[in-house]
Amino acid sequence: MIDLHTHTLLSDGALLPTELMVRAMATGYRALAITDHVDDSNLEEVVTKLLEVKASHGWDGFTLIAGVELTHIKPERIASLTERARGLGAGLVVCHGETLVEPVPAGTNLAAIEAGVDILAHPGLVTEQECRLAARKGVFFEVSGRKGHSLANGHVVKMARRFGVGLVFNTDAHAPSDLVTEEMATKILKGAGLTDEECEKVWQNARSLVERAR
Repeated sequence: MIDLHTHTLLSDGALLPTELMVRAMATGYRALAITDHVDDSNLEEVVTKLLEVKASHGWDGFTLIAGVELTHIKPERIASLTERARGLGAGLVVCHGETLVEPVPAGTNLAAIEAGVDILAHPGLVTEQECRLAARKGVFFEVSGRKGHSLANGHVVKMARRFGVGLVFNTDAHAPSDLVTEEMATKILKGAGLTDEECEKVWQNARSLVERAR
């Protein structure tokens, strides 16, 4: 199991980074990205602390990625914060997309894709323009395992398939109960309309992102 979107006590999650990591390993995870919510107020602090955790707590056969989720910020700030996060050492930049269940600023999806983030999380009712640009820039769309955010999974899958956008599965875990096995994640992917072959491609995409973020 590879999960590239999770949260800890460094933002609004329930666990310390090390506990989330240990619980993920016990669930069968091979790689985990901790991507706590950030904006201008806490970006440096979160990246620095996650890099410290990564340096101090390594296990053979398990990969921890120090990442961020740019969250509820003005679209015009996304590009500069993406660049800043990478400059600080973040291995993965996720952007909180225009989910159906939160008041995300309009234009966030497009700004995140233009900025070249790695993953657009729970992007909601993505448009043709956004899909064409994401396919061209290699930005992945998330199929979400999280309640609420998952309401648009079917639309995201349909549009990604139509325009050739890469997909990944993430839990957006905030608590231990949010972690899932790869078997359950694959069932969620199939429930969103993906074939067996497309599900395997999702896991290939995740593996490629892990290699890129090491």
